[in-house]
Amino acid sequence: MKEKKVNVGGQAVIEGVMMRGTKYLATAVRKSNGEIVYKKKTVLENSSTLNKIPFIRGTFVLIQSLLMGVKELNFSSKEAELEEEEQITDFQIGLSLIFAFAISIGLFMLLPSLIASLLGKWIFAQDKIIENIIEGILRLVFFLVYIVGISYMPDMKRVFQYHGAEHKSIYAFEDKKELSIENVKGYTTLHPRCGTSFLIMVMVISILVFSIPDIFLTSETTLLQTIGIKFILRIVLLPVVAGIAYEFQRFTGKYIDNKFIKILAAPGLYLQKITTKEPDESQLEVSIVALKVALGETVDNAVDISYKYNEDKVIKHTKNEEVAKS
Repeated sequence: MKEKKVNVGGQAVIEGVMMRGTKYLATAVRKSNGEIVYKKKTVLENSSTLNKIPFIRGTFVLIQSLLMGVKELNFSSKEAELEEEEQITDFQIGLSLIFAFAISIGLFMLLPSLIASLLGKWIFAQDKIIENIIEGILRLVFFLVYIVGISYMPDMKRVFQYHGAEHKSIYAFEDKKELSIENVKGYTTLHPRCGTSFLIMVMVISILVFSIPDIFLTSETTLLQTIGIKFILRIVLLPVVAGIAYEFQRFTGKYIDNKFIKILAAPGLYLQKITTKEPDESQLEVSIVALKVALGETVDNAVDISYKYNEDKVIKHTKNEEVAKS
């Protein structure tokens, strides 16, 4: 009988790593005293039909992954024992999410659309094709500048190192290697199912998707009306873009050994050279703990503190959710 493939995925958190397996979700964190602690909870497959429909499931998976990630980030900030002024409360996380969402919409959607519309009106005689190309290029440029900018922040560098540790551990698991520091550290930090690759796909795919409804914007439409309509359409079409990007990432991750697929996946992998950094052995150890616990294995170098967070409840996920972000 053919062995069933087990997919895992996760994300870096503050001084730690979250891993999601078929049965468990686990987050391991290195405390300031050097001790590794973790919590885990049971994961149940979500039987909702919407979560199984291609090009629709991506949006639901991403929303669930975001909410789950925020909760684990909050856990890690508490267990990493940040200084009192650095502690993150649930209220602060909520405000940060709202602020980040507003900034993302403004910087990566509204501003590029505004600049492209102005250039289209003043220079390119409202050529819709040129406007959308300019908008897409600006969106990519703003995104790259943002990623490069935060990479210089000391705290983000540590997160990026844990991001690299997460990828290395997953590679070792996928190669059926024993999850030890020696085996894990030889792998690359670049992984085709990474969230960074997903974001760059979103940027590229949005150029095509957002350009389709713009065809119906006539020259009689005022500049203010054009910008307003574009903004509304881009918000409405975001789930479409996310759905296509999700399926594309699953496809490239599955056939990454194909030369043509490697070319398609190359931009996302190249960007990971910024969002992942080479981890040290202590960071690899934390990542391995998280992965082993997510796989249902026992560990003797970390302490289970799930009871502190009432993690006896189960959560649901889609069958393929674990491949959304590795």
